[in-house]
Amino acid sequence: MKREEAIEVLETISELYPQKFDITERVANMLIPKLLEMDYRGVLAKLSDFAVRSPFPPTIGEIAVYEPEENHHLEQMKVWEAEAAEVSDEIRQRFMDKLRSLAEEKSHES
Repeated sequence: MKREEAIEVLETISELYPQKFDITERVANMLIPKLLEMDYRGVLAKLSDFAVRSPFPPTIGEIAVYEPEENHHLEQMKVWEAEAAEVSDEIRQRFMDKLRSLAEEKSHES
């Protein structure tokens, strides 16, 4: 979310709850940095839903919506799958043979 959008969120809360939510400079300075970490459209949608249900202003936590984090593990798995697709059938077969042989050796040791 951009700073202007964060200010708009606070102004919207103030308009929805005119006698119950005052935006002072101190309040804005505390809440804007937290709002900047959030998804603007998601926060507005959640605020809209909240306003329909509650006569009291929300806490920032009640309307918080964050962008989903990137799944770096999933990206790494895709890279590995692409690399594996390039391995020849012959090399795959040799690998599987070695793996079976190793598994048999280890099973006889136990």
